Amino acid sequence: MRSMLALVGLALLPVAVQAAPTVLTLEQALKAAREHQPQLQQARAATEVARARADQARAALLPQLEASGAYSRSTGNYVARPGSLPSSVTQQSGSSSSWATTGFYNLGVSLSELVWDFGASSSRWGAAKASAASQQESERASLLQTLTTVRVIFFQARAAKGLVAVASQSLENQDRHLKQVEAFVEVGTKPAIDLAQSRADRANALVQLINAQNGYETAKAQLNQAMGVEGPSDYDVSDEVFPSVSGEERSGEELLAEALSGRPEVAAAERAMRAQALTLRAARADYWPSLAASTGLTDAGGQLGDLSWNWSAALNVSVPLFRGGATQAQVREAKWGLEAAKAQADTVRQQVRLDVEQARLAVRAAKAALDAAGDALVNAQELLRLAEGRYETGVGSIIELGDAQVALTAAAQQKVQAEYTVATARAQLIRAIGRIS
Repeated sequence: MRSMLALVGLALLPVAVQAAPTVLTLEQALKAAREHQPQLQQARAATEVARARADQARAALLPQLEASGAYSRSTGNYVARPGSLPSSVTQQSGSSSSWATTGFYNLGVSLSELVWDFGASSSRWGAAKASAASQQESERASLLQTLTTVRVIFFQARAAKGLVAVASQSLENQDRHLKQVEAFVEVGTKPAIDLAQSRADRANALVQLINAQNGYETAKAQLNQAMGVEGPSDYDVSDEVFPSVSGEERSGEELLAEALSGRPEVAAAERAMRAQALTLRAARADYWPSLAASTGLTDAGGQLGDLSWNWSAALNVSVPLFRGGATQAQVREAKWGLEAAKAQADTVRQQVRLDVEQARLAVRAAKAALDAAGDALVNAQELLRLAEGRYETGVGSIIELGDAQVALTAAAQQKVQAEYTVATARAQLIRAIGRIS
């Protein structure tokens, strides 16, 4: 019997001595997103692809060295063709037919180099490098957006945790009120309807707590997705507050100046515009000739030990006379591509201005709302204290007490929401001015 009790005690031990859940800080969440978010990995891969394309474009400017080797075996039958030799020679030599074959080796090395093509190849390389730089800025933009999303959802989870605390406090108050009403009804100083009302209020508080707990778990699952982490959400988010953003009280023009120099979207648009300008230059260069030099060395013969070598060198000039209108179409495409890139850059700058102004105003309004929510919470707490005193002395009613509790719960929830709004506004301000930290 004792051994059975010991086993039961061991089985209950993990429940009784359950370890506290891990606490996740905002800094840890941001670090996890940098390391695991697949969207960032995809952006990094796109940047490396763009860099590889730039290296490919540079290859046309570098010397091209090739080695070749071939071995062939064939019959050597002579077939006279009319007009290939004088008729007298043809009539004398005739034709031959035999299945005898001979081997032939042909080994060679060739070197070629583009001398000049009016900047076509160099412009294509420059365009590819500018495109790679634009993609790198787009990668920074993806990082900025990912970190903003993590910040917003982290404090969304923090707010959900705060609502759980509010609901728990409300339930505790309702439990205390219920015990108080039960005692009053039992001695006959309060009617039975007060007890029914108190029980209903307690049940509603329990429903609010269940919904708040579910909302907290859902928010943590969303935070896992934002971080790119696949795993359980058996942790608590820390109770930290989003600190004020350096310079958040500055004017809109001052914040805009920082945003235009710091937002990666602006830099990406400018580099994309440069890439299109170089593409247009390369397309126009195709109207002009190109000059290339080449040299080669061959070693050929029927036996590997008895080969004869030859050397050659050449200058090749290619003059585009008519290409079916392809060059004109490419120039027209590049020209309108440049116009589109300029328009996109203007659009980005206008969007940055709007983002900065909205974020600046949102921070200001959220801070004011947070102060007002704090005052409302203090007044609601005082209202509940007075209602509880009135009910205890028999002056107040159960309805007055319930209304005061509802007001306190609403004020506490409003305070939590105001804190979340401040955090969200500051996160959006960090993104708007392009700070990655």
